[in-house]
Amino acid sequence: MESFRSDLRGRIYPEPVDHFDRLPESVLLLVFNNIGDVKALGRCCLVSKLFNSLVPLVDSVIVRVDCVISDDDDSSSSSSSVDNSIHPISSLFRLVFSGLLKPFQSISQFISISSSRRSASDDGDFDHNFVTHHSPTHVLKNFNEIKFLRIELPNGELGIDDGVLLRWRADFGSTLDNCVILGASSTSVRNENEEEEHGSENENNNNFGESAGDNGTIPESFYTNGGLKLRVVWTISSLIAASARHYLLQPIIAEHKTLDSLVLTDGDGQGVLCMNRDQLEELRIKPLSASSASKRTLVPALNMHLWYAPHLDLPDGTVLKGATLVAIRPTDHPNKEDANSVASALEEPYATAARMLLKRRTYWKAYLLWKVDEVVVGSRGEAQVV
Repeated sequence: MESFRSDLRGRIYPEPVDHFDRLPESVLLLVFNNIGDVKALGRCCLVSKLFNSLVPLVDSVIVRVDCVISDDDDSSSSSSSVDNSIHPISSLFRLVFSGLLKPFQSISQFISISSSRRSASDDGDFDHNFVTHHSPTHVLKNFNEIKFLRIELPNGELGIDDGVLLRWRADFGSTLDNCVILGASSTSVRNENEEEEHGSENENNNNFGESAGDNGTIPESFYTNGGLKLRVVWTISSLIAASARHYLLQPIIAEHKTLDSLVLTDGDGQGVLCMNRDQLEELRIKPLSASSASKRTLVPALNMHLWYAPHLDLPDGTVLKGATLVAIRPTDHPNKEDANSVASALEEPYATAARMLLKRRTYWKAYLLWKVDEVVVGSRGEAQVV
């Protein structure tokens, strides 16, 4: 009789079925990899023991940093010093880092990823606190199979004036492999009247990165009105930001041997640091040259090529004033500044802007020598595009 009652109770009140348990683990991993976000994955761990066991096997992870905490938040950043008396073409620039470094110290300090606190898990379980007030290194310690990692800072490190455009991408191995920087003193959008007035004219000129009254060369005023010095400051600032990001990544790269791709970007889209599988392996094998005092990777002597256009009209209607493209490589690397490799480092519409600038008739050449607290920029003068 008792067994009959138990059977009847089971029919009336059947045991709940967890349909997630019926999904193959490979399908669940595919879903988790498409989620990617480390906070969302942390919450998935709380759903079931199965989820808790599968999340550490995810191979594609995105870490979105909510805030950057600096030990030196109260100190004000001083402006960089440049010797205005030196002619930019015939002599050297000396720019002291002390002022430029302040905005970047926060990167190499402590990155906090804040979210609501989770209850502690049992011993041996996935750490549910891994999205609460920890550095990216600690956040990622629970993942064992990461191949594709993307870390997004809340904003760019470079404090630039409103309206100024600055975008950079740097590729690193054990040190800098190459860097592409695109800047403009201001950006705007053509209105309909301007497009009708200049439409046919721009169609002809844009193919050569030139506008009306522009012969495709760098004007002399660029060297005398501070334009070149400003671009040099942009360049050095971008390189410092990139090398500080690279320094931050060392423990992550050392711990996660399965990485094939690593990207460190920011919410403003200001800068992107990229490392592929070969570059990651190079860093693990070759000792890192780093400055522990300034919390950044030291970069070698560099060659710098700069293209400039006073006015650049892009096909999508974007207008760049003082458009500048800088391509940088170590001096011991072969010179490969072709349009495709340089432009592919940027997203549209800025990739198009890079191609247009590369077609201009002249560019400025220089070398950069890095020292402990300063950088020497030596001019090699203008060169004709062959």
